Amino acid sequence: MLTDITLKSKDGRVLIIDAKYYGQQMQSNFDVQSYRNANLYQIFTYVKNWDKDQTGNVSGMLLYAKTGEEFQPVNQFSMGGNKIAVGTLDLNLPFAEISAQLEQIVEDYFEEAV
Repeated sequence: MLTDITLKSKDGRVLIIDAKYYGQQMQSNFDVQSYRNANLYQIFTYVKNWDKDQTGNVSGMLLYAKTGEEFQPVNQFSMGGNKIAVGTLDLNLPFAEISAQLEQIVEDYFEEAV
């Protein structure tokens, strides 16, 4: 399985980021907005394949390109003992600001688990 981005810390923690781009980030079923099931299953599969020993030290993130939609998906939850996050990245910003957004994601994850 090939992930988009896999980051590892010296203490064994892993963050897998799966980048996504859709015109509409959420799926709608009977006027109810929800995360795209296929994306959640994909990141969950990546995380569980990396965390074969079930340590909980592997987390995943679905990172969507920010769109003009009013609602931008941002959330964190636990699936099977692993942290899964959903966030957005504003690609309309100058590169330095995009880089800062990415660095903040990494800082938040690796500092939080300390």
